[in-house]
Amino acid sequence: MQSYENEFTNGEITVTYEPKKCIHADTCAKGLSDVFRTTVIPWIDLEAAATEKVISQIKKCPSGALSFCYNSKRVLVK
Repeated sequence: MQSYENEFTNGEITVTYEPKKCIHADTCAKGLSDVFRTTVIPWIDLEAAATEKVISQIKKCPSGALSFCYNSKRVLVK
């Protein structure tokens, strides 16, 4: 799977960051600073919290710069 500079995954979800939309309200970092880190690169560490917490914080993004989608795996049953 190809990864883009502003896409991050933990296997369960993929988070996309659109910097042109970001209003830098720091809502993400203030709410979940272990995941959304403003002083290191890469600045999003999805392994630092449970997926449900990450999703909850993304939904609070005031600009919509952060979004997510669930990763799906196709399982073949014989």
